[in-house]
Amino acid sequence: MSRCSKLRPTAGGYASSPQWRDRRFNNQRPPAPGDLPESTLRVWWDVFFNKPKGTVPATPVPIQRLSRAELEAAPDRSLYRLGHSTVLLKLRGQWWLTDPVFSERASPLPFAGPKRFHAPPIAIEELPPIRAVILSHDHYDHLDQAAIRALDGKVGQFVAPLGVGDRLAAWGVAPDKIRQIRQFDWWQGTEIDGLRLTATPAQHFSGRSLTDGNRTLWCSWVIEDDELRVFFSGDSGYFTGFAEIGRRFGPFDLTLMETGAYDKRWPYVHMHPQQTVQAHRDLLGRWLLPIHNGTFDLAMHAWQDPFDQVLRHAATSSVQVATPMIGERVDIVRPHPGSRWWR
Repeated sequence: MSRCSKLRPTAGGYASSPQWRDRRFNNQRPPAPGDLPESTLRVWWDVFFNKPKGTVPATPVPIQRLSRAELEAAPDRSLYRLGHSTVLLKLRGQWWLTDPVFSERASPLPFAGPKRFHAPPIAIEELPPIRAVILSHDHYDHLDQAAIRALDGKVGQFVAPLGVGDRLAAWGVAPDKIRQIRQFDWWQGTEIDGLRLTATPAQHFSGRSLTDGNRTLWCSWVIEDDELRVFFSGDSGYFTGFAEIGRRFGPFDLTLMETGAYDKRWPYVHMHPQQTVQAHRDLLGRWLLPIHNGTFDLAMHAWQDPFDQVLRHAATSSVQVATPMIGERVDIVRPHPGSRWWR
């Protein structure tokens, strides 16, 4: 089946969703004139032909390799960042995986598009059984078709925003797993073996081709393990929804926050580092772990800039930031600041 298989919505479609209007999903507020690039064509021209120096590392990115044995011996409430927005969490004695991307490129083409700066610290076949894969939206740097197919045999359940689960079904996820694909609107969720997962709003967009824009929903996730609360941002511009999520679910012990692929020409869909810090504060977060950086070249800024900038802005707000090396273990309850490995 092709990479852009036609979506076949589940029975009833998406018409009952408050976000579904004019046959598309929509954000809480429409973009203002200053939110969007003056010329999308010029943006793409610059992205492909006017890249500044430093958007790709000049030397290999250091990572810590992981083994199945190391993961199996890890204590509960451990976290490993595997690259970009792919995070492996051990909660309630089981493993949970966000936005798995293991392919060499975040692209519909195997020979073109953003290429990884580093290999994943562990291969899919070495991973332990995954209780659930948690998906935020369907962009190529968050939803990797090859990874989904490779993971299928070891995943108990997929949870996703509306429409993204239909993509998995269209890709041929094993028939006995179809009933294990759960998709949710904002503020909806489920409980799996005592872990509570709630899809929460984000300000972004979706699509994997020129013809399917915003046909699937995007979201962030609240992850609750008894008193422990973790927030996974997915992708989002800065908006008032973070404060609402903080009011409903905060405070959070750890926020996994998008910090990368930003530009002054697309502030509506990706946060600048100072906005990431403010969103973390809106969420009433204790520790911030920046994600969506260090793996792919998706913007015009230097590849190290997200780390340096988020630390600089966090320092002025007394926000605690964890910057683990790719593959390095983090204790979710007691994170450590990490080293400046990107320097």
